[in-house]
Amino acid sequence: MLNWDDPLAKPAPAPAAEPEAPAVHPHVMDEAVEALNTDTAIGEPVVTDVKPVNPDDKRVINGMTDINQLAPFKYPWAWEYFLNGNKNHWTPLDINMAQDVHDYQRKLTLEERHVYENVLSYLTTSDILAMRNIGLAVMEKMSAPELQIYQARQVYEESLHTWTYQHCIETIGLDQGEIYNRYRVVPEINKKIQITNRRLASILRADIDLRDPDELQNFVMAYIFFAAIFEGCWFYNGFSPIFALQRRGLMKGTAEQLQYIMRDEVLHASFGIRVVKQIIKEENLTLDKKALREMWDEADAAEVGYASYILRDPILGYSKEDHIGQFRFTANRRAKQLGIEEPFPGAEATLPWLDEQANLRKEKNFFETRVTEYQTGGALKWD
Repeated sequence: MLNWDDPLAKPAPAPAAEPEAPAVHPHVMDEAVEALNTDTAIGEPVVTDVKPVNPDDKRVINGMTDINQLAPFKYPWAWEYFLNGNKNHWTPLDINMAQDVHDYQRKLTLEERHVYENVLSYLTTSDILAMRNIGLAVMEKMSAPELQIYQARQVYEESLHTWTYQHCIETIGLDQGEIYNRYRVVPEINKKIQITNRRLASILRADIDLRDPDELQNFVMAYIFFAAIFEGCWFYNGFSPIFALQRRGLMKGTAEQLQYIMRDEVLHASFGIRVVKQIIKEENLTLDKKALREMWDEADAAEVGYASYILRDPILGYSKEDHIGQFRFTANRRAKQLGIEEPFPGAEATLPWLDEQANLRKEKNFFETRVTEYQTGGALKWD
């Protein structure tokens, strides 16, 4: 018989004889039948005369309709995100990493190894934070199931991304204890993690009440941070040092893994921004411009510090100025998507090739490595 506490455990041998079942008193059965016919939580009869769910009554948060009824949709676009996300499916075991091992050991300079190791150190911790944000702090506040279903997919994807980084670290043969602890001991990495932890802690509370204007403002600001900055800028920009190596024919397996992850992250950021805009509309919310300005400035300062550390010595074809400039350009794009003021007016793309990485089309020998644009179910849509 399956052990539900440990499904992988070997079945325990059956006892020689089953113990005699305790006698059931008649009143116990009577009480059980009565409990099935009453709402024991409030001690009143179960209400059977209920009206069908009207999708127009649904809300992103603070909704009062039945959270268990998926359709009719009020937010069909959320369901489309879920369907689209399932088309970009892979595991890190699908991609050949043999050449990366050779590149790391024989071809990368000390400066390039420094970049590679610290990018992985930052990303693996960050994806766990992204998973906890959506899975623990955000999903349970959504009051339309079509939103939660895509977010459930997102939780899985963040777990998959963490597995992918772990697979790269393990395959290359890096010291896992040392790599995984860098976010704690390297101030420039730790700064970004602490900013994220603070945002998460502010909404990961049992007593949060989103009908309170201050709580609502804080929740939306946290959602903007995770969608537009954390995933929309820091992640989007965070893959670029590895892509710079890929463009020179180095660490191509790792870069291909990150291309799959980047496709997920683009959807995550886009979905989050759309949810935020819907909340702002439904709750008639005006964002605090001063708080937005402070959020962008803090994120920029942290990114400058991070870039200055991982690229303290520039590598061929990539510098800290490239990294910082692309962050500011991307931040302006996210602000435009949100319909708010650009935080860094005039910032230009310093990595014009970066967008190509998410949409890269190339032909490969399928038995050598998996084709980057392979998807189950057809082509992805980039909304």
